[in-house]
Amino acid sequence: MTDHTWQLTTPLDAIVFDCDGTLSRLEGIDELAQVNDVEHEVAVLTQKAMAVTGITPDLYAQRLSLVQPTEAQIKKVGHDYFYERTPDVLEVIRIFQRFNKVIYIMSAGVNPAVIMFAEHLGIPKLQVFAVDLEFDSAGCYLDFDHQSPLTTPGGKRHLVELLHKKHRNIMHVGDGMNDIDAKDVVTRFVGYGGVFYREKIAELCDYYILSTSMSSLLPLAFTEKETQNLSEGERQFYDAGLSFIERGEVLIK
Repeated sequence: MTDHTWQLTTPLDAIVFDCDGTLSRLEGIDELAQVNDVEHEVAVLTQKAMAVTGITPDLYAQRLSLVQPTEAQIKKVGHDYFYERTPDVLEVIRIFQRFNKVIYIMSAGVNPAVIMFAEHLGIPKLQVFAVDLEFDSAGCYLDFDHQSPLTTPGGKRHLVELLHKKHRNIMHVGDGMNDIDAKDVVTRFVGYGGVFYREKIAELCDYYILSTSMSSLLPLAFTEKETQNLSEGERQFYDAGLSFIERGEVLIK
C-alpha cells in the first residue's frame, strides 16, 4: 500500500490504551482464574464481555466472585503484565512520550496490577484508569468499586469525553467491545487484534491491527511533519510499522 491517505494531518495530543490483550498479551482475570482453578467458567464470561456484550456490573461481579483473588495474586499479575507485554510496545510508548503525547491506560482490569504495569511502562499513576478492589486484613478479596464507570457499558466513552477537557485530539487503542464504545468520540480509533483476533471488533473498526507488533501504531498516529523529526532509531520502528501496513497486516477501510 503506497497510498497514505489514512495518515493524520493534525497531531494527536493524547493516546489511550486498553491494557489486557492490548498493552499486554495477558488477560489478567483469566490468569487469576487459572491460578484459582476456575479458568473455564471465567474464560466464558470474559469472551462474552470482550466480543459480545461489553462489560457489565453483573458480569464483572460474577468473575470476581468466582476467582476470589488475593492481594498478593493481583500484585503478581502486575509483574506478569510487563513480562507478557505486547512486542515493541515499550519502544512505541517511549517514542510517543518524546513527542509529548500524553499516554493513558484505561482498563476494566484491577488495581494494583494495572498501576504496577503502568509503572514498568513509565506511565504515571495519575494517567491510569482501572478498577479498585477492597481486601480484608489478610489480603483476601471483599469487593470491587461499584462506582467505577469501567464496569459499566459506555464507561470508557464517558472517561474519554472527560479527557477531552484536556486534550483535543485523542487516539484510542483497544481490543474489546467496551473500547468500541469510545470510537466516535476520538480523533482516531485503532482496534488491536494481535493477541485476540475478534471478527466483530474488526468489522467495527476503520483501522485494525493484525500483527503482534505494536510498531504499526506509529504510522497511524503521526502526521507527515512529525515523521520528519524521528531519530534514526525511532525511524526504524516507524518503518517496521509501515511495512506491516503495506503487507496488509493492518486492515484499513
